[in-house]
Amino acid sequence: MTDTPYHRIRVVVVDDHAVMRAGVIALLTDEPTIEIVGEANDGREGVDLVQRLAPDVALLDLRMPVLDGVAATTEIVALPTATRVLILTTYDTDVEIERAVEAGAVGYLLKDTTREQLADAIRSAARGETVLAPKVAERLVARMRRPKPISLTARERDVLRAVADGLSNAEIGRRLVIGEATVKTHLLRVFAKLDVSDRTRAVVVALEHGLLARS
Repeated sequence: MTDTPYHRIRVVVVDDHAVMRAGVIALLTDEPTIEIVGEANDGREGVDLVQRLAPDVALLDLRMPVLDGVAATTEIVALPTATRVLILTTYDTDVEIERAVEAGAVGYLLKDTTREQLADAIRSAARGETVLAPKVAERLVARMRRPKPISLTARERDVLRAVADGLSNAEIGRRLVIGEATVKTHLLRVFAKLDVSDRTRAVVVALEHGLLARS
């Protein structure tokens, strides 16, 4: 009885640190479902390598010379090769993660990832699944739960300040030299941004968020 043939996932490793690159390749050498088909030491070489070899997965560092990981990811996902990009880096800031994901990376791993985790991530990435290191996932969830900052335009603040002074819509219009209908439009936008339904509550919420100076 012969073994059922399987497709080996073709991977390229792109990292400007030769020791790290060699270490990653060594970790994956004994994985029967993964084949390292190439390596590059900067983003530009990585993009050229992907274009030439059309691997299933490109394993990219984030900060590299010539072309960084985010820029390289953008170029790779635009190629007709259907190569999935998996970021493997030491950086886990919100900005770095967001930039990589927006560029088209299907996964974001940290360099303390174990061999088993890395191999599993590559297999998942090859299937087009999203792969995130636990620490990265925690950061994204925390960010999603963080209240979004409220932003009012200068004119909306002027209108709300006049409301806080007790002025009617007509009086606000005269103070700001705008029509009463325009005042109402600004107030409706303020209500929507502050998630309120009346003038008094709008002033209270604005004060709570530091959008108006307390008198």
